[in-house]
Amino acid sequence: MVDKTRFTLICPCCETTLIIDAQTGSIISHEVKAKPTASFDEMRKGLDKQKQVREQLFQQELGSLKDRERLLEEKFREAMKRAEKDKDKPFINPLDID
Repeated sequence: MVDKTRFTLICPCCETTLIIDAQTGSIISHEVKAKPTASFDEMRKGLDKQKQVREQLFQQELGSLKDRERLLEEKFREAMKRAEKDKDKPFINPLDID
């Protein structure tokens, strides 16, 4: 005999079992699948890998900050060249155009 008042769903991602009321659509209960515990060595290796990833991200961001300073300096020089070139033109504020 099938119970038509409840639906049982299993999440494909985390394998949690959900029991849902058919009339209201609300969750009646949920049961999280037990995760196996890893050994100490496996957890240590995982932490070492996370440390390497963090270090790589840090070095990448540090490099981009150095490159950012150079790019900003180039943009500033180009803006100064344009300002010198347009030195005789009066400045028009875009908000005053109306």
